[in-house]
Amino acid sequence: MTLDQLRVGERAVITHVGGAGSLRRRLAEMGLIPGKEILVSRVAPLGDPTAYLIMGYQLSLRRREAARIHVTKHEGGIASSC
Repeated sequence: MTLDQLRVGERAVITHVGGAGSLRRRLAEMGLIPGKEILVSRVAPLGDPTAYLIMGYQLSLRRREAARIHVTKHEGGIASSC
């Protein structure tokens, strides 16, 4: 499953970050690394971008960027903190 497939309130753990070169490095610098928990916090009215909570801060990603990030979804609903 990829990050763009999650709905608001769902949380997951990052398992793999795709992409190459500068894109992959930029995603890693923003904290998108395997093992980190991420929560979908909001979606823009037209569906792009989406805001995520990771390591205590809000991060907005376009759908095409989120589609490169593979996750394992947490069962149990909304996370209290990430």
